Amino acid sequence: MQKRLFVWFFLVVAWPAMAIAQQGSPPPMRAVLVAGDGGLRVFDNAVTAMAAWLRETSKPEPDTVVRLSANRRVIARLRVESASWQHVMRAIEAMKPASGQACFVFITSHGIHGEGVALSYDDHVLTPAALDRALSTGCGTAPTVAIVSACYSGSFARPPVARPNRIVLTAARADRPSFGCGADETYTFFDECLLHSLDRGPHWRDVFAATQSCVEQREVREDEAPSMPQGWFGAAVDDLPVPHATPPAAR
Repeated sequence: MQKRLFVWFFLVVAWPAMAIAQQGSPPPMRAVLVAGDGGLRVFDNAVTAMAAWLRETSKPEPDTVVRLSANRRVIARLRVESASWQHVMRAIEAMKPASGQACFVFITSHGIHGEGVALSYDDHVLTPAALDRALSTGCGTAPTVAIVSACYSGSFARPPVARPNRIVLTAARADRPSFGCGADETYTFFDECLLHSLDRGPHWRDVFAATQSCVEQREVREDEAPSMPQGWFGAAVDDLPVPHATPPAAR
């Protein structure tokens, strides 16, 4: 009788608690980071900062974070592949997270109204349909966070990219430009706000809300029209936690 009571307690109380605890831990991530335009430093700057955030919070294995650039000097200095359409697609398709892992894709570049994201290295465009195919091949149903930072990028926060296992964050509505692509800028408005918001809450919804607010305030200060960043939170990953740096142990 006592054994049956213990089993009942474990199934009804302890097991759900363990499941919730496991869900509350950010899954290890395989990542692809893309600076799609090589003419301005803002895009590679954002990829460098995002790679540093991943190293600090996720402690990834060296081969689980792939960086691509359209700047030939960055390619030569860091010995990374070019951000050509073929290389971007191949890198995402090759992610193949193991059970319990997630995918993370960050793409920052110029956007082309009604088409997608510019990949200047080979003068190509990454469309929402192409990104969806690459994510489906490379990540399947694994939890996936895809961030597309470009003008008119809101088209990526809709089907087909918007799926139940994906979180999609974009810098602007599909019919709006975003701002900060200047030679004197360190980051675009959206990228800077996103990077500063990664520690603003336990979940990606918190990060997006803080990013939206930051972008709105910056645009008001700069007297720019609202870019209206867009977000999609699939039902299967609505409460996906954000990786955070582990605080140093007390001495």
